[in-house]
Parts: sequence; C-alpha cells; structure tokens
Amino acid sequence: MKPADTRIPPDTRVRLAKWDADDTDIIGKDKSDARGQLDEYRTRLETLQELLYAEGRHKLLIVLQAMDTAGKDSTIRHVFQGVDPLGVKVASFKAPTPYELARDYLWRVHHHVPGAGEIAIFNRSHYEDVLITRVNGWIDKAECKRRYRHINDFERLLAETGTTILKFYLHISKDEQKKRLEERRDTPEKQWKFHPGDLAVREQWDDYMDAYEAALSATSTGHAPWHVIPANSKLARNLMISRLLIETLEGLKMRYPEPEDGVAGTVID
Repeated sequence: MKPADTRIPPDTRVRLAKWDADDTDIIGKDKSDARGQLDEYRTRLETLQELLYAEGRHKLLIVLQAMDTAGKDSTIRHVFQGVDPLGVKVASFKAPTPYELARDYLWRVHHHVPGAGEIAIFNRSHYEDVLITRVNGWIDKAECKRRYRHINDFERLLAETGTTILKFYLHISKDEQKKRLEERRDTPEKQWKFHPGDLAVREQWDDYMDAYEAALSATSTGHAPWHVIPANSKLARNLMISRLLIETLEGLKMRYPEPEDGVAGTVID
C-alpha cells in the first residue's frame, strides 16, 4: 500500500474488512533496509519539527485512534523519538471527570489543540465520544449524527485558523489483537498493561468495527482526512505514518525566520 492509498476520500462509505491490516508493502524485501529508512525518516522529522517551531506559523494536530494493543503509545515513542519536546505535546483522553461532564464534550479537547509552531498528538481523542458512547448505548443514533456534525465543524474551525489535521486509524485484525493481549498476559514486564476490562471491550469487537466505520465515513473530510494505517506490522505502521507526516510537513513550504538585523556581524567576546 502506498501512503496515498491510506486516505479516505470525503463521503466514502468505509468497510474496514476491505483494508488489509497485514499489508507490509512499504517495508519492501529487506527489513534491515526498512529500519534504516525509518531512521532517516526520524532525522528528517526532527529537522522539520524544528523548522515548524522556529517559523512559528503553522500548527499540526495528529489524532491516533485504534482498538486496544494497536500501538498508539508505541507509535508515539518510535516515530517521534527524536523531536524536541518543547514543540510537541501529547494529550490522552480518559473517562471524563464530573467537572468535564458538566460541560459540552468538546470543551476538554479544545485547550489541548496545538499553538503556532507546535505539534499536538491526541492519543485517543474527541472521537471517543462517538465510539464508546455509541457502542455502550449512552447516546442514540440522532445524537451520534449531531456529534459527527459538531466534530466536523470543530475541525473546520481549527483548519481555517491555521491547523493542519492528520487523523490515523491504526488498523489491526482481531487475531493480531489476541496475540498481543496474550503477550501482555504472559510477559512479566508487560503484565501491568493487561486489564480484565480489555477482554470486555474485545467481546464488543464487531460493535466497535461498526462504530469506527460509521465515524470514519462521516468525518473524513478535505480539511481533516482520516488515514487507515495497516498496523499488524509495527514496522510498516511506523514507516507509513512517518512518511505521511514528512510529506505533510514538507508540503507546508516552511522557512526559517530571518535573523534580526546585525546578527551575522555580532562580536561575541
């Protein structure tokens, strides 16, 4: 799969079963070459992030959504390991607090969006409010559709005020999730990640697939596209996301700001 093939065009009815979670075309024939390519991407991303921060004009919002074990945390660690933490922030959205529930569901999200020169990464996001809520029957179909509209309008506001939005759905198969859950259960260093509640969510797999398909179909827009990233292979996942990030940042045509007058001739004792 090529990076361009991951993008969901607007007004597309998504069927995730048609997307191959095992796709590893981006790796090529030699994994060692692919790992070397990933290192090159990290170096390039580090340079582009510094340029974004220095120019202080653009904003980049990255949304990561996925089923448990698909690798949201791992993606952040491996793709962004070389960037300057001054210009990158990560927000994770857990169950809302009573204080947050007393306000509209987007209220807690808005103050985490990136400022000028920043990258903000949402590890889960406002989409939880049309996924968990739908699967568990906490909102009805009419409210779900209203929230799709709210989200599209919210993201349009961000886009029209200078934010570039990339949304990644990390696509793993149910069999791959089973393997990763078993690895967590059986590896002492990973057992802290294993929660019985993960199995309850796994039992709702089909309902979550329906919810994701509906959300991806309704909210992949020209100003905030969704990309379906094959994620059974961690290396393929990281390569694909890295390449898409680099292509996006390069497309911003950024430049370092001009130095103050006299900087070049300044004498430093």
